[in-house]
Parts: sequence; structure tokens; C-alpha cells
Amino acid sequence: MSARPLFTPLTLRGVTFRNRIAVSPMCQYSSVDGFATDWHLVHLGSRAVGGAGLVMMEATAVEARGRISPHDQGIWKDEHIAMLTRIAAFLRGQGAVAGIQLAHAGRKGSTRRPWEGGGLIAESDGGWQTVAPSAIPFRPQDPPPAELSKSEIATLIDAFAAATKRALAAGFQLVELHGAHGYLMHEFLSPLSNHRGDEYGGSLGNRMRFALQVTEAVRAAWPQDLPLFLRISASDWVDGGWNLEDSVQLARRVRDLGVDLIDCSSGGSSLEQKIPLAPGYQVPFAERIRREAAIPTGAVGLITSAQQAAEIVASGKADFVLLAREFLRDPYFPLHAARELGVEPNPPVQYGRAF
Repeated sequence: MSARPLFTPLTLRGVTFRNRIAVSPMCQYSSVDGFATDWHLVHLGSRAVGGAGLVMMEATAVEARGRISPHDQGIWKDEHIAMLTRIAAFLRGQGAVAGIQLAHAGRKGSTRRPWEGGGLIAESDGGWQTVAPSAIPFRPQDPPPAELSKSEIATLIDAFAAATKRALAAGFQLVELHGAHGYLMHEFLSPLSNHRGDEYGGSLGNRMRFALQVTEAVRAAWPQDLPLFLRISASDWVDGGWNLEDSVQLARRVRDLGVDLIDCSSGGSSLEQKIPLAPGYQVPFAERIRREAAIPTGAVGLITSAQQAAEIVASGKADFVLLAREFLRDPYFPLHAARELGVEPNPPVQYGRAF
């Protein structure tokens, strides 16, 4: 019985997900000038073939300086749409909902790829001036980001709306806003990174303003029959930082603006964070936000087994489980989980003889 909810379809607005297993957005650092490639088609397509109910594309920058690295995916110009259209069509054709995460890296941009050591790329070496709510670098040794003016903030809100329209043109059925992991929206939310003295800083309501304005603009640009998700870091894991109580309040506010699910991650805002890593360590965030903000949630983080995923959904702790590294290890996790849990797997006809 515990397996059944994990494989029960869920409908949000006009979109039905065949199960509650989602591919979490995972940066591939494999784009040139923001363009998706055949790598993305095969990487994401394999997970759709593998039975995921939702396949989400990685953090996709709404402007060029919003990339984490020069190799990040982008959606800041119309030329990006063609390859994204091909990918979204394949995902839908395999029965998965095609989603895309819209993002801006803020002060954590202009970095090398992880397998190249990470670290800031200087402007003289092909990097760029990063931007943030306040001129506070993420690492003490880094040059400070440029503090965004109010007119620049308005331009960024427009960039998120324009990216949303491109996502629609490409055939995506779901948009997720990236408000986690120390990137721009999270930088506005957290008092660790937002020291502004205007209406975008100070009080909790002011620090939420950018996230709320982006949400309003994106919801207005996105059809009413298509769902909108928001990923947050539910806690900075630092005393005096953004916390779960703040997250509950934010979830209530964005729910009223038309967000359909809170994707509950954590951390990324400070090098001082102390995270008690353990299987399912972030699930309590999803459970409490779901209960106290009365909004569907997604649980993410060290979810690696079929039994674990099934228990999270069956017990009402979250409406979705979003898997990342486990999907890198096993693109067919949903098909294998179904068989393990006693549910009839439903592979593509081409793979039926293997199941």
C-alpha cells in the first residue's frame, strides 16, 4: 500500500504527472553561449525514457551574466528556443512532463566548472562582473559584486518574464523559479547577503519583495493552466540567516500569487553553514511547509531508495520526491522502483522485453 501513492498520478492546474518522481534540475556545464546541445537531449531524454513523472532542465540563465559558469545553459535570447523545443518535445513524447528552471546566479556567477576546480574567473580571463543585492562577495577573497540599482532590478524582473515566454514557446509545461542555493533570488531573501537600506532590504517583507515581484511577473507571462514551482533554500543553516519560519511565510505569500509547489532544498548562502547531512535530511522542511503553508511541496536531498521515496509520499511529508545524483547513477530509477515496490512498471514499448 505504501508504494501506491508514489505511482499515483497528480494533477496541478491542467497538467497531470504520471507519478511523483521528478528529475531535479542538475547543471551539466556543457553549453556554449547558453545553447543546449545533444548532451542535454540524451541526458534528459534518458530519464524520461526511464519513467520519471517530471524531468526538469537545469538552472537556465535569464541573462548572460546570470550564469554560474560560461558553460551554463541560457534562455536570454530567442535563438536558444530551437534546441530547447526539440528537447521538450522528446520529454513529452516519452510521457514525462517537461519542466525548466529559470535562474540567475547573482554573486555566485562567473566561476569555473566543478571539474576545472571551481573558483572565480576574472574578467580579464573571460569572466564578468557579478551582481547582487549588496556588494558582499560570497568568498572573502573574491572581488565584491556590483550592487543592483532599482532600475536594474526592474530589468531583471522583465528578464525573468521574457525567459518565461521563451520557455512557453519551446513547449515546456512547467516553470520553476530558482530561489535557492545562494543565487540571486536567495541573495535577496537572506539577511546574510542582503544589507540594502531601501525597499528591497531590511525587514522580511522587504527582502521578499524581489522574489514576489519575479513570481508575479512570471505568473502573468505563464498560462493559467500550467503549473509554476519555486525552489527555495528553506534554511541557511547559519544563526541569523534565512530560516524555516521565514520559508513558511514566503510559501504562503507565493501560494497566493499562483505558485503551485515549493521545492524544498537548503543551504548555499554562506561558507559558515553547518548542514547535518543524512538520508532525507531536508524532508522535514517539505513536511512543515506543506502543513503550515497549505501548499504542495517537493522533497529533495539524499533520497536514494525506492522504499525511502515511497514512504515520503505515502506519509504525506511531500507531494513529490526530486532525485538528482541517484538519477545520474540510474536513469531508470522509476522503472526499477516500481518493480521493487510491487507496482507494474510501464517502460517504453522498445524496452518492454527487459521488464
